[in-house]
This record gives sequence, C-alpha cells and structure tokens, in this order.
Amino acid sequence: MIKQFKPTWMIPAIYNITPAQLHEKGIKAVFADLDNTLIAWDNPDGTPELKKWLHGLQDAGIPLIVVSNNSHVRIAKALQALDLPFVSRALKPLPFGIQRARHNLGLQQNEVIMVGDQYITDMWAAHTAGVASVLVQPLVQTDAWNTRINRFFERFIKARLAHRFPEMHFQEELK
Repeated sequence: MIKQFKPTWMIPAIYNITPAQLHEKGIKAVFADLDNTLIAWDNPDGTPELKKWLHGLQDAGIPLIVVSNNSHVRIAKALQALDLPFVSRALKPLPFGIQRARHNLGLQQNEVIMVGDQYITDMWAAHTAGVASVLVQPLVQTDAWNTRINRFFERFIKARLAHRFPEMHFQEELK
C-alpha cells in the first residue's frame, strides 16, 4: 500500500525540470498541481522564475496543464495572468483529472508526468493514473486549512516511505 505514494522523482521545485530532461525521458506534457507547486497558495501572481520556466516549456513545445482539486472559479482566477489550461475538480487522488488532461492531448501514460507537493493527492493520483510523478517541496510552509489535514497524515506516509525506500531523497533534476 505504501508504494502508492512513492514518487518517481523528487526535486526541490518545479523550476528544476528542464525541457531537455523531459525530452530525454520521452515526456511530451507536464501536468501540475496549482497550490504550493506552481504558485504559492496565497500568492496567485506567480514569480519571475515561474514565468521564465513557462516560457522555456512553451518554446520547447511542451504543454503544461494544471490539474487541481480546486473549483473552476478559483483556478481561473489564480491562472488569469498566466493563461494556462486546467482541469478543475480533478478529484485527486482518483485518476480522473489526470486521465482527462491526458486524453485531451491525445498522449499515452508514459508521455506525461504529474508534478505536485502532496503525497496523498498528487503522488497517489499519478500512481492510480499510471503516469510518472514528481514530488516537489511546497513553495511556502503554510497551507490552506484543508491541506493541513493531508500534511498531518503525510508525516506518517513519509516515515513509512523512508523506512521502505531508504534511497528516496530529493535531487536537483530528473535522473
């Protein structure tokens, strides 16, 4: 059961993923969680680093789709300045949002990755959807009230994963 939460890769931030690394792995699209993965949950404007990273993906022809459990209204407002496509009410950890995004692009499971900051929603959803996953560290150390519940349970998941997979640790890039 604990293997359901094990990420394929662990890197400090989504910005560490380069188009060259994605091409090397055969990845044609990136799906990303919104809050504390792509943008800080309490700062929807994004950073200059994010905008530079998004331009790099765009220049390489790699689409990014936000896959979030948030409502359509919340995501549309948060992404207004970034003009990114998204799947709202993704129902993570169920695979439906990831599958919908993948089917919209006409891609196979091995051609996409799911990037997120939570084991319970993002990593588990990627596993159930059969796609590779990237765990990133949260952009900020505070969370919305509903995420704090997941973070409590994630402490136990992290401990079990560390015991079962001692080789698991954050690296600077996808290896």
